[in-house]
Amino acid sequence: RRASLNLSTTEPEPMKITAIEAICLAIPMKPLDPPSPWTAATRKQIIVRVRTDAGLTGVGEAFAYGAPLAVCNVIEESLAPLLIGQDPLRIEYLADLMHRGTMIYGRRGLAMFAISGVDIALWDLLGKALNAPVHALLGGATRPTLPVYASLMRYDSPKDVAAACKGFVAQGFTMLKLHQTDVASVRAAREAVGPSVELMLDVNCPWTPAEAIGMARALEPYRLFWFEEPVWPPEDYTGLAEVARATDTPIALGENESTLFGFREIVERRAGDILQPSITKVGGITEFKKIAALAQAANLPIAPHSFYFGPGLAATLHVAATLGGAMPVEFPTGEHETSFLARPIQAHDGHVEVPTGPGLGVEINEEAIRRHPYVASTAKPFVLT
Repeated sequence: RRASLNLSTTEPEPMKITAIEAICLAIPMKPLDPPSPWTAATRKQIIVRVRTDAGLTGVGEAFAYGAPLAVCNVIEESLAPLLIGQDPLRIEYLADLMHRGTMIYGRRGLAMFAISGVDIALWDLLGKALNAPVHALLGGATRPTLPVYASLMRYDSPKDVAAACKGFVAQGFTMLKLHQTDVASVRAAREAVGPSVELMLDVNCPWTPAEAIGMARALEPYRLFWFEEPVWPPEDYTGLAEVARATDTPIALGENESTLFGFREIVERRAGDILQPSITKVGGITEFKKIAALAQAANLPIAPHSFYFGPGLAATLHVAATLGGAMPVEFPTGEHETSFLARPIQAHDGHVEVPTGPGLGVEINEEAIRRHPYVASTAKPFVLT
């Protein structure tokens, strides 16, 4: 049985963490056709490396689109002193150390992003130590090939939305997610792709519950697969529950929640129909798998948020491969000027193969580190509006 999972037949040698590094990058996106205002904001990335005295290094990714230097500072100033000298294979113990050590300021937001990046790196390290892919450590892949949807940028006009949708359908995607906030754009998308392509809509939390209900009803003729985060603020779960009750369109949410306990509140309030934890925001793989168990107990599907190109995307694929059901995984659109990974993860006909190498099965492109260091004074902010 051990051999069938490609696990090492010998116990890994004892090791200790010797260093934890956080590397802030700013790899620009190539221009899109049609153009998107979102590509004008420099894409930001944070690589996390956990080094050991055994020569093994685990690689992770922290959420970076807001204040990457602050996240890197939490990793190196707060988390590294807690973990250096510890056994990296005691992941549950180390996760508890990080959560308790940042309790005063870290139950959501920047500190949780930092914890996520380190936790992902620890799982990569564990897989390398055992010569096994992460999904094998989580129980094995029920879906070694995953359906993915193309997550589009935001565009300036319905005409551009229609052109972008046609382009991604031509690439083989049968599910597309829009980031528009107007009915005309959704109408244009539906007319462009026809009835056989699934459309999702993520509006990034703009409206009151009453406004969101009005928009949900206006959008019903276009048969959305889901309507994502329509309420401001995103943690107004009472308001989201009102929206969910008022429309037949499934409500998706959870990208901006950070802990198992936050998702428990979503479930208890029945604030939505589809949960979307983000592995670089919720505390990494360790917390994600607990959220997945909660979702399964509540009979709610998980469709992971994953607009990432590096270890965060790889970690999402490993976890999603172990989940049952048919929900797709988010797949980012666009291309970096320099590839984030040595071998970028590619989608083919709307599907992605889960990496099979040890750990996460991916390597960072060292050229990207050399060419694209993050400089705060020159980097443009990433904004959703």
